[in-house]
This record gives sequence, structure tokens and C-alpha cells, in this order.
Amino acid sequence: MSNFSLSPFPTAGFSLNLQNPTKTSPFHYHYHHLSFSSSINTIFAPLSSNTTKRFSALTHKAVLSRNLSLTCRHSDYFEPQQQQQQQQPQWASMPKVFVGYSIYKGKAALTVEPRSPEFSPLDSGAFKLSREGMVMLQFAPAAGVRQYDWSRKQVFSLSVTEIGSIISLGAKDSCEFFHDPNKGRSDEGRVRKVLKVEPLPDGSGHFFNLSVQNKLINLDENIYIPVTKAEFAVLVSAFNFVMPYLLGWHTAVNSFKPEDASRSNNANPRSGTELEWNR
Repeated sequence: MSNFSLSPFPTAGFSLNLQNPTKTSPFHYHYHHLSFSSSINTIFAPLSSNTTKRFSALTHKAVLSRNLSLTCRHSDYFEPQQQQQQQQPQWASMPKVFVGYSIYKGKAALTVEPRSPEFSPLDSGAFKLSREGMVMLQFAPAAGVRQYDWSRKQVFSLSVTEIGSIISLGAKDSCEFFHDPNKGRSDEGRVRKVLKVEPLPDGSGHFFNLSVQNKLINLDENIYIPVTKAEFAVLVSAFNFVMPYLLGWHTAVNSFKPEDASRSNNANPRSGTELEWNR
């Protein structure tokens, strides 16, 4: 699209500006000056030849000697918003996804689901791990053939250390975990949860046995489910994969930058990290 305008000119009384903007990006425009030597006689044909020649020389000289520039300030509006978005970690903008692994047996069902870690913002704009992630175990007793009463489910949360204990189990090994959800509170000891993982007598897998005693609601329940070697192998593989994510290490690795290491070393060249790297 071209812009055409006539404006007063000190010598000839008027001047001609013809511009042809070309849009190359959302915020940048290039203006091209057109030559007037070949078209000026056509535009001003009614004028005398002397007037036309003199006007053509003046306008052509004026256009060539004038530098036009266009500065677009759209970035002043968008950059602050982009900076605010960049302060958010990449994982914060991702949609929530629910996954899990379920095992169904005749007397009970077991569902295993990961729970993400929690982070706290720092004044510097960075984030710090405030709570490690965990794996949630949900046990539901059977209510019939291939039916389970999830309203009676019992929950046990595995920490990363407890997950490590299960991962390291051999075919004949066992482990036991005790949880008190109210530890440190006035009703400490009123709820007791014990999870035992023991090998099956025939060596075909492991028993997962959850015992819950809740004196607050007068509940005493025991749910157990056999887990085959194949199912246990799936659990171990999933635990190995998710461990760095429960620790939040994936967010740290994604934020690593080459300049961070050099900045840290230059700030404190005799730091413990530097001494270890030089060994």
C-alpha cells in the first residue's frame, strides 16, 4: 500500500512524497523511495515543461537527501508480559496429567500413582524444592467378582527413601514401613499404618500387606494383595524412572546454562565445588 502526499516546499511552493511500505514482520516496516524522474512529467503533464523540469529536480533532490526512519514501540508493551512468563518455570505452564498403574486380584486392588514435588519461589526469581514428591498407594478391598469398594480404600504414601527400599528388594527380601499421619500433633499415635512387602512362599512375587488402625473412628482393617514377578518388575521400572522427577532434578537440569557455572566459579574461585572439580 502506497502513501501519496503533497506538502509546502520552500523553493518551488510544494513537494511530492511517495512511499511504499513493505511489511516484513509484525513490528518492522521498510519504506522504499520511488524514483520521480520518469513519472513526474506524467503526474504534472498540465504544467509547462520548464516548471515540470525545475520541480522534478527539486523534489528528486529533496527526497534523496532526506532520511526517513520508523521506530515501532510495540515491544515496550509485549516484552514485560514475556518477561513475566519467562519467570515461570516450564513445568508450571504444562497441563495436569494423571497416570497410574493398577493391579487387580480376587480380594483387593492396588493403584500406584506418582505425586509431584512442591517448589517455593525465591526473591531472586528462582525456585527451590520445598517438598519432595512421593508415590501414592491406594488399596481397595473387593466387593464382589471384579468389583472393588473404593469408598473403603486405604492410602499409604511412599517417600523417595521408601521407594528406594522397594527397588532394592531381592526375590527373598522383605521390608516394612510405619506411618503415623498425626505425628507431632495432639492426636499422635491414634492412627497407625504399617505396610509390609514380603516374598510369596513359592517365590512367584511379593505380598503387599497394608494394616490400618484408626482409633479416632474405631477402624481396624487389613488389606493384602499378591504381586507377581512381572507386576513387581513393572513397579520397579516405574519407580526407577520417576525417582529424579520426585526429587525435582528434572527442573534443575532443564534450567542449567553454561554461563551459570562460569559465573559461580568467578564469584568464588576457591569454593568447595571448584576444589572438587579440580581433583
